[in-house]
Amino acid sequence: MPRVSADPFARSLARCPSPHLPGAAASGAGIMAASKPVGAAAAGGGGGGGGSGLPRWQVALALGAPLLLGAGALYLWGRRRRPARGKGPSERKTPEGRASPGPAAPGGSQPDGLGHEEMSPLDRAQAAKNKGNKYFKAGKYEPAIQCYTEAISLCPPEKNFDLSTFYQNRAAAYEQLQKWKEVAQDCTKAVELNPKYVKALFRRAKAHEKLDNKKECLEDVTAVCILEGFQNQQSMLLADKVLKLLGKEKAKEKYKNREPLMPSPQFIKSYFSSFTDDIISQPLLKGEKSDEDKDKEGEASEVKENSGYLKAKQYMEEENYDKIISESTKEIDAKGKYMAEALLLRATFYLLIGNANAAKPDLDQVIRMEEANVKLRANALIKRGSMYMQQQQPAFSTQDFNMAADLDPQNADVYHHRGQLKILLDQVEDAVEDFDECIRLRPDSALAQAQKCFALYRQAYTGNNPLQVQAAMKGFEDVIQTFPRCAEGYALYAQALTDQQQFGKADEMYDKCIDLEPDNATTYVHKGLLQLQWKQDLDKGLELISKAIEIDNKCDFAYETMGTIEVQRGNLDKAIEMFNKAINLAKSEMEMAHLYSLCDAAYAQTEVAKKYGLKPPTL
Repeated sequence: MPRVSADPFARSLARCPSPHLPGAAASGAGIMAASKPVGAAAAGGGGGGGGSGLPRWQVALALGAPLLLGAGALYLWGRRRRPARGKGPSERKTPEGRASPGPAAPGGSQPDGLGHEEMSPLDRAQAAKNKGNKYFKAGKYEPAIQCYTEAISLCPPEKNFDLSTFYQNRAAAYEQLQKWKEVAQDCTKAVELNPKYVKALFRRAKAHEKLDNKKECLEDVTAVCILEGFQNQQSMLLADKVLKLLGKEKAKEKYKNREPLMPSPQFIKSYFSSFTDDIISQPLLKGEKSDEDKDKEGEASEVKENSGYLKAKQYMEEENYDKIISESTKEIDAKGKYMAEALLLRATFYLLIGNANAAKPDLDQVIRMEEANVKLRANALIKRGSMYMQQQQPAFSTQDFNMAADLDPQNADVYHHRGQLKILLDQVEDAVEDFDECIRLRPDSALAQAQKCFALYRQAYTGNNPLQVQAAMKGFEDVIQTFPRCAEGYALYAQALTDQQQFGKADEMYDKCIDLEPDNATTYVHKGLLQLQWKQDLDKGLELISKAIEIDNKCDFAYETMGTIEVQRGNLDKAIEMFNKAINLAKSEMEMAHLYSLCDAAYAQTEVAKKYGLKPPTL
C-alpha cells in the first residue's frame, strides 16, 4: 500500500504546512509568499487565475466580487474586472484647468475683453490660476506657486470646488520642487473643501509616502482605490507597496518578540508524513523499547535506555510534542550516541515553532558531521534548503538541494522536495524530472505521482494548451485510481477541476479528501470556498470554514479566509479580529507580514468609511 501523506504541497491552494518547510504558510507550497503559487497562475504575490494579476491585499479592500482563495492567491469569479477607463500608470502631474491660450495682458487682464476692474473675484482667481498653469507647463514652478497663491487669496471662500482646485494645483507645483510637507498641507486643504477629490487624495498619499507616514498614505490611497473602483494601476501599485512595507515592519517587530507556538498535531503529522527517508520520524525500534512494552499493543513505548533522544522519540509517538526540544537538548548536552539525531530532531521542531534562527546552527552541525548517517545529513540539507527558500534566498536553497542529491543520490525525498522547489521557481521541466526520479526510486510514491501530474497540468493551463490540459486531467484520473488512499491526489485534482469550472466533480473530490483525512482543516476551507464560487452559498461556505476552525483552532489559513470573507460582507471589525488571530498563529515572518497587510488594508477601509463615508460594494 502506498504511503499516504498529508503533504501540503498537495494543498497548494492553501497555505498549509509545506512538506519541506515547517513553519511556512505562504503561497505555493508554503515556501515563499512572493513566488508564484503552484496552485494558481497568480501574479503580483497572489493574483487571480483569470489573469487579473490583482494583489492579495486588494480583496481586503473589498473588491465587490465573489472570490475564491487558493494557493495563497485570490481568484475573482463571476464578472471579469472591467478595463480601466482611460486610466493607466502615467503620472498625474498636470495641474487642473487650462492655461491661458496667449500671454496675459498687462495688469493681469484676461481674454473676452474684460479689464481687471470689470472681472469678478472668481474670474480674477481663475485668471491667476491659468497664468500659474502656463508657468507650470513651462517648468517654472516658483512663479506658478505665486500665481496659485494669488488665486487662493482672490477666490471667494464659498467657492469650495474652485478653491480646492487652486490648492491642489499649488500642491502639484510643490511636488515638482519635492516640498513634501507643503504638498501634504495643500492637499489637505483641497480635500477639506472637496472630500472626494481623487487628485488631491492621491497627491497627498504620495507626499505621505515621501514623509514616511505610511498609515496616512495607506488611508489616502485606499480612498483613491475605492473612488476609482480599483481601475487605476498607479494607485493600486502604491497601495500594494505601502501595505507590504507596513506588513514587513510590523511582522519584524512582532515575530522577534513572539512566544513560540507549537502547531497542531495534524500539522506536525502532515509535515513528517511527507518524508519517507527521515530517520527521526520513524517509530522506535524494538531494541529501543523495554521488554514489558513490547507486549503492550496500542500503548506508548517506554525506552529501554536513559537517552534524551529516545525519550523525545517516545513523546513523538505519544504526540506530546512540547517536550521534544527539551529532551533532545539533554541528549545533545550529554553528547550521547544519538547526538546527530537529536540535533536534527531539535532543529526540525525549532522550524515547526517558527524559530529558524535556533534551527540553523543545529542543521549546520548535522551537515558537517561526516561520521553521521548520510540520510540524516541529506535530510538536514533538505530542511535548511527549504528554510533558505522561505527567507527568499533561492540560490542558497538550490545549492543545498543539489548537495543533498550529491550526498545521497538514492534518497527519494531529495528529488520529491527539490521538485516542489522547482515548481515554485517556475522550472517545471526540471521539476518533472525530479518527480520522475523520485518515482523511479519509489514507484509507490503516490505524492510524487500526483504532484508530477499537477505540475504538468499547471504548465498546460498557464500555457493555454487544451490538449495538454486534457492529458493532465486524464493523468489525475489515473493517479486516484492507482492510489485511491492518497488524499493529495484528490485534492490536487479538485484544484484542477475548479480551474476548469467542473465544480460538482471538484466538490466530490474534496469529499473524498475529507473521508480519508477527516481532521484536515484546510480541506474544509477549500470546500467552503468552492461553495462561494460554485453556488454563491455564503452560509454554507462559512459553515465549512467554521468547521475547519473547530477541527484545528490553530489553522491560520481558516482565520485568514474567514477574515477576507468578512471584509467582503462589510463586517470590517470581525475581519480585523480574524486577521489578528491568523497573525498570532503565523508560522513565518513572511506570512505574518502578509497577514498584517490584509489587516491593515481592512483597518484603512474602516478609517476611510469614517472620514469620507466610502464603502466598496459587499457580498
